[in-house]
Amino acid sequence: MLRPDFWGLINPDWSLCSKGRRQSPIDVDPARLLYDPNLRLLHIDKHKVSGYLENTGHSVVLTLDGGKTPVNVTGGPLSYRYQLTEAHLRYGIVDLLGSEHTINGRAFPAELQLFGFNSQLYANFSQALDKAYGIVGISILLQIGERSNPALSQLTAGVNQIKYVGDKYSVRHLSVHDLLPSTTYYMTYEGSTTMPACHETVTWVISNKPIYITKQQLHGLRQLHQGTDPKQAGAPLANNFRPPQKLHHRPVRTNIDFTNAHRTPLTSGEQKYLHYKKSSSITAPPVKPFQDFKRPFDIEVGGASLRGATWTRLEAPAAPPPD
Repeated sequence: MLRPDFWGLINPDWSLCSKGRRQSPIDVDPARLLYDPNLRLLHIDKHKVSGYLENTGHSVVLTLDGGKTPVNVTGGPLSYRYQLTEAHLRYGIVDLLGSEHTINGRAFPAELQLFGFNSQLYANFSQALDKAYGIVGISILLQIGERSNPALSQLTAGVNQIKYVGDKYSVRHLSVHDLLPSTTYYMTYEGSTTMPACHETVTWVISNKPIYITKQQLHGLRQLHQGTDPKQAGAPLANNFRPPQKLHHRPVRTNIDFTNAHRTPLTSGEQKYLHYKKSSSITAPPVKPFQDFKRPFDIEVGGASLRGATWTRLEAPAAPPPD
């Protein structure tokens, strides 16, 4: 695979990859998150669908069969209805790397990205890809655990069948909703696709909690190759992630209300750790190794009080009509 640093140099149509100012992924700095009280709960349809998982030579891609009942995404930071069409799995050759989005400079072993297009303005994913308000990307970070998320296990059960480019296998009766972690909290920002042509049309939603993948599942993924057959296997498919891009003063919003963090009774585990904070009076201590946390995004706050910064929502300009 061509190194991401060169994408914008080899093809004029990919110039945004090197010159764009709303590129993805990003590193999420907990100290700079802005609370937006207008953010709503994110809703993803729960019904089961089928599709196929494929080794594309760049990623492991799940393509959904929309059929008569597509999987829709609404709410959250979105002003329109989006239809999920595919999911991409990014992962590393070692456990310390793999995710595209990072938290406070730290990566996860893998990241699952769900993509959908604005079905109220555009007819399909291809038409929406380079259009305003075109795409939603939902980032689910993956942490190593003894037991995998059941839907993820279902998704990756046949990875030994897609060792080479073009190999694919069917996935049936999958609930995309079940891939989500058990939290309603998220971060969101405006960014781009993480493959050429790096179109800056993606509203990203990053879940504030990981799901789990086992070492055995990661080992299976790391056996996949970029080549077409055993004689031309090529390099491993792992390390198929783009590194974090500059934020360029973009706001990263969240629905976590830091100002009310201590007003709700906490469980025994939550008394020690809270989710991300924003404070001008204290500095976030370094994040401990992710495996030390039940919720690796958590940051120790001790007895310090939290003062949240608040985002004032502006009305979004009207999106242009579809071509």
